[in-house]
Amino acid sequence: MSEPFSVPVTVRGYETDVQGHLNQSVYLNYAEHARWSLLQAAGISQSALVGTGVGPVALETTIRYRRELLAGDEVEVTCAFEWGGGKTFRIQQTVRKTDGTVAAEITGVGGLMDLKARMLVADPQEYFRKLAADPEVFGL
Repeated sequence: MSEPFSVPVTVRGYETDVQGHLNQSVYLNYAEHARWSLLQAAGISQSALVGTGVGPVALETTIRYRRELLAGDEVEVTCAFEWGGGKTFRIQQTVRKTDGTVAAEITGVGGLMDLKARMLVADPQEYFRKLAADPEVFGL
């Protein structure tokens, strides 16, 4: 894919803090929303994923705040999976205002957990490739 997957979000007033800025924890909600939207766009529902006996797990998350977001701001939240080898993968996400201003950059490390064994599956990339109706959304 040439452009990363993205979803639009409007900052709601109840998501802001006392200074009127988007509360720091809400950035994680926006990132999570974009990740689940990407799975859905690839043809993988949450129930189908869990039905196969695996579930996604977050192992590490870093947020770099670049510019403030205020109630009413329109943003796009991108999501791009980066595949290496082994049991984990990286997810690069950007929260960008409609004028192009980057508000935050979110980097995560994740994996797929075997829900019975309670351990990471050996090859999450192959798991997603097999489950996805459209694996290109994952960059596969």
